[in-house]
Amino acid sequence: MTEKKFKIYTKVGIIAFIICSVFFAFQVNKVGFDYDFEKFFPDDDIETEYFLKHREKFKSDNDFLLIAIENEKGIFDSTFLNKINLFTKILDSTVPHVKQVQSITNSKEIFIHPGSSRPKSIPYINLNKSSFKKDSIRIFKSKELINTFVAEDAKSTCIFLKHDDFLSKEKSDELVSSINESYKQFNFDKVRVAGRTIGQQYYLNMMYYELLFSIVLSAVLVIIFLFIAFRSGWGIIVPKIIIVATLLWLIGSLGLLDVPINVLLTTIPLIMFIVAMSDVIHLVSRYLDAIRVGASKYEAIKITVKEVGIATLLTSVTTAIGFFSLYFVKVQPIQVFGLVIGAGVLLAFVLSILILPILFYFFPTPKYVERKNTGEFWKKKLAKWFILVLKAPKKTITITLIIIGTCVIGISFIETNNYMMDDLDDSVSIKQDFNYLDDHYGGIRPLEIVVELKDSNDQWFDINVLNDINKIEDYLSNEYGATIKLSICQITKVLNRASHSGNPEYFKIPQSKREIKKIKRALKMAGRGDFIYSIMDSSEKILRINGNIPDAGNMNISKRNAEFNKFIKKENLQSKYNIIVTGSAHLLDKNMKYLSTSLIIGLCISIGIVSLIMGVIFKSLKMVVISIIPNLIPLIIIGGMMGYMGVDLKISTAIIFTIAFGIAVDDTIHFLGKFKIELLKGRSKLYALKRAYITTGKAMIITTLVLCSGFLLLLFSNFTGTAYLGGLLSITLFAALILDLTILPVLILLFFPEQNKK
Repeated sequence: MTEKKFKIYTKVGIIAFIICSVFFAFQVNKVGFDYDFEKFFPDDDIETEYFLKHREKFKSDNDFLLIAIENEKGIFDSTFLNKINLFTKILDSTVPHVKQVQSITNSKEIFIHPGSSRPKSIPYINLNKSSFKKDSIRIFKSKELINTFVAEDAKSTCIFLKHDDFLSKEKSDELVSSINESYKQFNFDKVRVAGRTIGQQYYLNMMYYELLFSIVLSAVLVIIFLFIAFRSGWGIIVPKIIIVATLLWLIGSLGLLDVPINVLLTTIPLIMFIVAMSDVIHLVSRYLDAIRVGASKYEAIKITVKEVGIATLLTSVTTAIGFFSLYFVKVQPIQVFGLVIGAGVLLAFVLSILILPILFYFFPTPKYVERKNTGEFWKKKLAKWFILVLKAPKKTITITLIIIGTCVIGISFIETNNYMMDDLDDSVSIKQDFNYLDDHYGGIRPLEIVVELKDSNDQWFDINVLNDINKIEDYLSNEYGATIKLSICQITKVLNRASHSGNPEYFKIPQSKREIKKIKRALKMAGRGDFIYSIMDSSEKILRINGNIPDAGNMNISKRNAEFNKFIKKENLQSKYNIIVTGSAHLLDKNMKYLSTSLIIGLCISIGIVSLIMGVIFKSLKMVVISIIPNLIPLIIIGGMMGYMGVDLKISTAIIFTIAFGIAVDDTIHFLGKFKIELLKGRSKLYALKRAYITTGKAMIITTLVLCSGFLLLLFSNFTGTAYLGGLLSITLFAALILDLTILPVLILLFFPEQNKK
């Protein structure tokens, strides 16, 4: 392209650039936020399909709120209980989207008098009394109430609120706001609310805050580093235009395509600022170097595109591959994150390579580049480091092997684990509320067990069948650590106790057909026929056991499930029943089982593609191996550090490996790209290596410092997963830089063959 044609290109390009930027700016307002935790269920999975069908029969297992209310003097206090009673009525009658409200003040004990099958009921609490001693004794003898409505220490009571299924954010906000306004008028000592709706509201609000926070911090960071790198207003304004445009176009595209921002995508501004700046710094640095030695603006642009353009394309492709490989993780939010950020990386390159040359030509050349000896500091330091590295190649390799060995041992300590609320710090009030309910009310983690009859002749109210189901429930309560909320055995025991004047000794499965028939009749006459179909399907062949357990972590729950399966086999229950653990929490746990396989597949694909690129460039298998080694070692280092530091492998930390490899390989490509250019000029291997080290070293160090500093800003995130992502990525990229400046030159010197001079 001649300079005359290039001038025309700049005019057309700048107009098109402005029009597109304005268009995408208007699309930004359409971007929404999404925190649907069900999108973390494994895709295309048999167990996911089974649960969704199960939920159609029995409704959602997670659309409820638990409201724990503390009273320092104890809950058996007339004033306090009357407040609870009034609060319960307000929740039931005035709060929107509420289906059912249960508390100790509106719950009743059932009695069946001898000679009658018609059940009667009396309240557990007689609010007209000033002394509740008898009531408290009766309540604590009712096993189903403890850790359900009353804490064991009698310092708090819990209200169960069932709301409409799958509330939108707007309806969730209405519900939570109304609940908050309702309890404030009573001046309770402490109120704690937990449930999916509360978590969803908190996460969505924090996502909005995190996005704004990320934009502001990123903007400040970019200005600081651009000033340090280029020391001029030109060096800030020109690159900043590309960086801001990249973010604007990407977020605008999300609005245009109706893709909401999830908890992972709140890092978009920071990652895109960092990635775009990495491309810009390499291009701007080479452009200024060319200007500094006397080239015209047009000639400097041609040199920059020719020498750095291909390397920048390759680094953008490899970085994008790192993100795209997250598609193999069977978690939709992670897949979306990988695809969006990967596309953003490629967009940053396209804008950098097409628009940045226009800006170079459009803006006047900065004056400071004319000063002499500007790069002498970097040349001297890098030349000195190069000599030190090459003087002790064996020492460099030995130290590297020791580090690898130490980290491999550390990797063996890594555990795969996650908690429902582990993305929040313990100081966050919502997590404290969840933890309190975990400790005092049987947990906030739903437990869903399905039992299917294999023999069509069996019925749920057969004594032998009830005894078998009771064995399962006893195991779940006593060994598994569950609090059973809904089950056929639970209601049978309650009605059996009721038929014996409330005697707690009869809270058990009756052992005569006559008593079973009496309970079935009582259940029907009490108007609880509909209730039965909340625990068994219409065919009466599938039974549901519903409860809660404390959130002990994926690893602990997996062990409990394994022991539960052993118990089923030991009791030979599998011969008569299909017993299936399902539910929303179970599916989230199952994702952890996919992580290892998904990550290995994604990482292998990334390594394979990068190796192919290196093979095409150098046409040498040795160079492929040499280029991959310095970028695999940082992954081993970060794995070792996670093991020694006790950082569990979970969704938020697992994705670090594929992302880190895609970004870390960038410096290697720039280094080897320059090395090849020097070889093509007929330089010797040693001279080409030295030139590559000195000329690309500065940009490698600056871009890595920019990347690390940018990712370290994620440490300020309120989401611990995001904080881990930032901290561990920074360590990985810094380790990759050190290895590119040490082990990479040594490997080239020792194993790459000398090229024949032409």
